[in-house]
Amino acid sequence: MLINFDQIPETVIPHMRGGEGQVASHMHVDGDNKIMKGLLAPGCTIGLHTHDTSSEIICILSGTGKVLCDGAYEPLSAGSVHYCPKGHEHSLINDSDADLTFFAVVPEHGA
Repeated sequence: MLINFDQIPETVIPHMRGGEGQVASHMHVDGDNKIMKGLLAPGCTIGLHTHDTSSEIICILSGTGKVLCDGAYEPLSAGSVHYCPKGHEHSLINDSDADLTFFAVVPEHGA
């Protein structure tokens, strides 16, 4: 299956997961996965949340930032991949002065 993000309407999500600012994303969602290309502007975040029934893989396409994962900060830059396993918590943070673009996959594992 080909997913063309340019053909998926952009969705702007304010305060995603209780974060600061907004996330602009193009997202494919089915019953098993969320697959998205997203953008966090400078100062924006995706709030701290736990993956109770899913995991998440985030690949940084451009920009820099960090994640807070299980209480520890991890720096991110283009080419970095962050993995949050089921049962763990994380937050994505753009603490730079440039846009942070990323590709994320959230597979659903069930309860």
